[in-house]
Amino acid sequence: MIAKKKDKKDFPATLPGFESINRYWDQSKQMIVAKILPGEYYVTKNSELITTVLGSCVSACIRDVVAGVGGMNHFLLPLSRGEKWSSKNEGIDLASRYGIYAMEHMINDILKHGGSRQNLEVKIFGGGKIIANMTDVGESNIRFVKNYLLVEKLKLAAQDVGGNNPRKVIYIPDTGKVMVKRIQELHNDTIVKREVEYIDSFEKDSREGEIDLFD
Repeated sequence: MIAKKKDKKDFPATLPGFESINRYWDQSKQMIVAKILPGEYYVTKNSELITTVLGSCVSACIRDVVAGVGGMNHFLLPLSRGEKWSSKNEGIDLASRYGIYAMEHMINDILKHGGSRQNLEVKIFGGGKIIANMTDVGESNIRFVKNYLLVEKLKLAAQDVGGNNPRKVIYIPDTGKVMVKRIQELHNDTIVKREVEYIDSFEKDSREGEIDLFD
């Protein structure tokens, strides 16, 4: 017997603040999927998948292993093209501010909805070198997130970072299961264009004044 496609009106409600995230029914996996884009994150208490495609960006998948509440983010440190990452600006510049917001806002939402800091499990993915004239960006993202976890004393349970390939990541917060597919060939430049546009938005915002990523 083939299961019927589930209508969106039958989906369980998202947690407050995540109504704009694109969700759809995956017929093959028989689960709801929340798809996040660069600059977004999603936290859930439901049994559902969270997915994204990463190039230079990094995603942290974080959950409370007892409560089952968890989420995934997707962020890129906003270094200008050609700018090098160095220890002298790490932790104090605009890039670090965005990275910290990407992590802390998601963690705060997990805690707000029943998670406990001592129960948090973290898995990180991405940081590939896919943009030719921004070869340090992926590595910068990896260094940032690892340093953040070290400073915040959060357990890194698994990782698949670096390399030259984009990745499709699927995460199930209530079980902690992660599925990663490395994309060997890019049939179009959507991933690269998306990340370049994301970086351009940072540069535009930095010219126009202070911003808050996730307000």
